Amino acid sequence: MLNIQLAGKYARAIFELAEEEKKLDAYDKDLNKVKQDIFDIPEAVSFFKNPLVPHQAKKDLLTKALKKEISETVMNFLLLLVDKSRIGIFSDIYEIFTGLKNKAQGIVIADVTGAFPLSTKQENQLTKKLSELTGKKIRIRTHEDKTILGGLIVTIGDKRIDGSAAGRLRSLKSSLATDSVRI
Repeated sequence: MLNIQLAGKYARAIFELAEEEKKLDAYDKDLNKVKQDIFDIPEAVSFFKNPLVPHQAKKDLLTKALKKEISETVMNFLLLLVDKSRIGIFSDIYEIFTGLKNKAQGIVIADVTGAFPLSTKQENQLTKKLSELTGKKIRIRTHEDKTILGGLIVTIGDKRIDGSAAGRLRSLKSSLATDSVRI
């Protein structure tokens, strides 16, 4: 709980700075690069969370890996996180930052799970359709799950639309079980 509160504090700080400088998308792009290049790698996360690794070693790695890839402001933010021993909660900070950015820009995230990856054309069509249905800007976050067999499961906020083959089979099974009880 404490980590989420701390992550929220840092996320709001970088969000407010990005908003003030009118660089929300640029900071989001930089922070996403950091997440993909470093914090999506379990060994790197272990390195940055390890309290026995000196701060300078963490700073050196960040600087060598990212200095030419991200803005100076975002780099300074990362170095501050190292100094304050908060770099280990970067993924939480980024997630909260993204939520704040999306809310400020009126964007709603739709989690779309399919048995197979969607083509760019399918993603664009789905985004357009969901935008029409909700009246909001939609950004799709895709997931793959072979167990749904086919179709899609779309989750927007607390609403879930299960158009998967597995969901239809469960529904049919439930329907047949209910009908057989009545007979």
